[in-house]
This record gives sequence, C-alpha cells and structure tokens, in this order.
Amino acid sequence: MSPQLKQLPKVQQQAAILVVDNEAAFRRLLHMALQRLGYLVYTATNGVEALKLFAQMPFDLVFIDIMMPEMDGYTLCAELRKRSIVPIVLVSALNQTEAIARGFTLGADDFIAKPFYLSEVEVRLRALLRRTACLPERANAPLNVYGDIVLNNTTHEVYIRGDWVHLSPTEFLLLACLLQRSEHPLSKNELAQSIWGQTLNDATSLVAVTIRRLREKIEPNPSKPVYLLTIRGFGYKFNTSGAGSMNL
Repeated sequence: MSPQLKQLPKVQQQAAILVVDNEAAFRRLLHMALQRLGYLVYTATNGVEALKLFAQMPFDLVFIDIMMPEMDGYTLCAELRKRSIVPIVLVSALNQTEAIARGFTLGADDFIAKPFYLSEVEVRLRALLRRTACLPERANAPLNVYGDIVLNNTTHEVYIRGDWVHLSPTEFLLLACLLQRSEHPLSKNELAQSIWGQTLNDATSLVAVTIRRLREKIEPNPSKPVYLLTIRGFGYKFNTSGAGSMNL
C-alpha cells in the first residue's frame, strides 16, 4: 500500500525513491530490496497517484513501469520532466529498442528491461544517484562560458543566449562531458560509459537520442548544429570554433 500523504516523514541523508508500478507483487519486491539497501522508498500504483506523492515531498529518483492504467509510464515521465530534473528510470518488458528511444525522448535518464536481476537495479540506481550528486566535482570551473552557452556546474543551471534552459540530469551530464573535452571527439561508447556507467549494446541509440534532445534545446537551428557536431562513424564533439569561448 502506498504511504499516506499526511504521514510522509522528513528523512535526512537517505535517498528517497518513488517506485511506480501497478503490480502489487513487483512493488513489494522493489520496496523491500531498496529498503534493505538503505533507501527511503515510497510506492504508487499509477501515474496519477505518483504525481500526488511527488507534489508532497522531493524525491531523489523515480522508478517507473511503462505499462500502467490511468496514466502510463511514458505520460508520467513527460509530466515529471515538466516539473523537475529528478532522475527517472523506466522499466518495461516492451520491445527494448523502441521503448528506450521513446523513453529517452521524453526525458528518462535510464532504462531497465524486464526481467532483470535486483543486483542490476542496485548498480544502475547507485550509479545514477552518484552521478547526479557528483556532477559539480567533475568540472574544472564553477562557471563555463562557451559563446552563447553558460553552464553552472554548482547549480546545474544552463543558460543559452541569456535564457535559462531546462535540462535533465542526463542531458546536463552529456553536455558537461562534451564541454570538458571541447574540440576533442568522443565516441558513442565513451559517452555511454560516462553517462550510464557502462558500455551498452544500444549505446548508439541512447546517445543519439540524448544528443538530439540537447540540440533542440541549445542549438539556434537544431537541423544545422553549430555546437554539438557529429563525427561520422565515431561520435560527437562540442565545437568552440568561432564561438569566442572562455572559462571563468
């Protein structure tokens, strides 16, 4: 059973995870497994209930099943991404390639296919939480300015041509990785290792989808990118040529 909203406790120094799935047995399994790992775990049976919980307290990560009644995982992912940059993990037994592409397009940060081992869930969640928490430590300077792009590694804020741009944790990390190695091409596998903590079989599609989302947010004309350039047959690089880049 999901916790009553009025009884939600305030817990310090524990990552709070919201598990959203309409299957009771699956919710109980994840609740017990994650609780044993030291997480503060809440559950919801569908997207509507999850949004109510999300409005009551801040979560550090949301674990969402795609196939649910009332509001499916895709819709919930899109709604959460409008409200927050909280890391989102989608899980599903659907066709992996199609589900991953759609999920990442909507702003998900990771995808776990059913069936899976709990050890895999543990590793993926720890990596995602650690990655999100340590982003400022990866940067060489608190503020980086590259032409029209200003990236604040302390607040995780990005400004494009003077306007604040809403980036998910994965989008921010990908941009930060490319900025740190500006003008040096990074392969798709290198980016997958940096972003998801491992080299995935579907790294090409995952990285490509995230790059496409980034281009839509930071490029003056996403169809003719000037910052995030494709290195055909290899990967991507951040182009500073002619941008008058500098670090502050």
